Amino acid sequence: MSNASTTVLVVDDEPRSLEAIRRVLSDEFEVICAKNAAEAEAVLEGELVQILLCDQRMPGESGVTFLKRARERWPETIRLIISGYTDSDDIIDGVNKAGIYRYITKPWNPDELVACMRECADLWRLQHQAGEVSVEAKPQSDLLQKAVSDKRRVERSKYGFDRLIHVDGSPVAEAISLAKRAADYDVSVLITGASGTGKELLARAIHHQSARADKPFVIENCGALPDDLLESELFGCKKGAFTGAYQDRIGLFELADSGTIFLDEIGETSPAFQVKLLRVLQEGEIRPLGAQRTRKVNVRVIAATNRDLLAEVAAGRFRRDLYYRVAAFPIHMPALKDRAGDIMAIAGHTLTQINQAFGREISGFHPRTLELMSAYAWPGNVRELHNEIQRMVVLSPGNEPLPDRLLSPEIRNGVAAGPSNEMAQGAQQLKDIVAVVEKAAIEASLARHAGNISRTADELGLSRVGLRAKMDRYDLRRDTDDETD
Repeated sequence: MSNASTTVLVVDDEPRSLEAIRRVLSDEFEVICAKNAAEAEAVLEGELVQILLCDQRMPGESGVTFLKRARERWPETIRLIISGYTDSDDIIDGVNKAGIYRYITKPWNPDELVACMRECADLWRLQHQAGEVSVEAKPQSDLLQKAVSDKRRVERSKYGFDRLIHVDGSPVAEAISLAKRAADYDVSVLITGASGTGKELLARAIHHQSARADKPFVIENCGALPDDLLESELFGCKKGAFTGAYQDRIGLFELADSGTIFLDEIGETSPAFQVKLLRVLQEGEIRPLGAQRTRKVNVRVIAATNRDLLAEVAAGRFRRDLYYRVAAFPIHMPALKDRAGDIMAIAGHTLTQINQAFGREISGFHPRTLELMSAYAWPGNVRELHNEIQRMVVLSPGNEPLPDRLLSPEIRNGVAAGPSNEMAQGAQQLKDIVAVVEKAAIEASLARHAGNISRTADELGLSRVGLRAKMDRYDLRRDTDDETD
């Protein structure tokens, strides 16, 4: 059964939310929308629904309450809940009583939402193609155990150490060897390396090889948000803790309880926030913004950075005590220029993946293409290599080996070293120019919309959280709040 035969029922009382989710999913799935629980039940009575995605906050009845009832009548349907703000008790209740497969936070990422639906569709197919007794006849405990087992097997194959492609003798082999050892012990891990070297992939592999593999793996990019929003994201908040906190919100540390949290770009955090993070790691407890009591959490921390944290410690920008807390087991991911012998192996594996994703049958690379690719420095590392091959596949008119004429000019021209000082200065100048233009565009849009955050974000193609972060970066004052529109 293809994804086109998979029916997703989306329940949300907000028409804009329904339309946004329908638009994102409709290319791959049959999407049915319902504005409330009554409409959803009518659909479930007459349709075979594989996936039920329900908003938590709806008038009259919460999403968790509805999903409890749906579980009793339609146990085969995979149930998910989506919400921006919710009480932790609701989540616990949902997992325990409603059999919720996953909790999706707002604002959601379109690619991640589609990937989640694909995973659910695969899980539903696994349950129904195994030739076993119908799931309605099985005890609920068996069904849940099978779901956990299936998910664990799929994710281990998806995020295992074998996804870090390399040849014998590669410098990355040492990093993988260390990571495999770290996976067996509940120690904090710090992964260092340049952007695009595969730090997140290594972190996922450690988690899925560990005893916490069937528990949550939660990711936060610490450099993407200002302190107050990052604190709310990680530790949660109580209603009224700050402007816009209209309901209790569970933090990522609490969502990751018994599992692993991956703190990417930890070197970007401010000294003030580092104090709060250190306390959480030392005491094993969090206190949501606005809360009076702390909550115990059992979370393994894997952190990553592209900075030299010891140099940051020496410069006074990163706390020494926090460094030794997160760097109990350091692992360095080498840059692609330092593992040139892996380039052909990674390129071949990447081409196979892109062929499958794009429905192509390109047979490989021309020898001259591989020669130029092996000589290039790849400042963007494996991520840049993947993007380059993807670009070549799109440009290729047929399925013959990819010729060197399809390579980007800098690779074709043999730029085999990193950027010079002059280039680095030019890049910084360009960054400054972009910042000036970006600030001016945000100011102009805010003026056009009388300070309305939602309308400004829509016009600029940003999320509201992303817009707030940029406004804080450029010290732009907000006169009105996005929740008022």
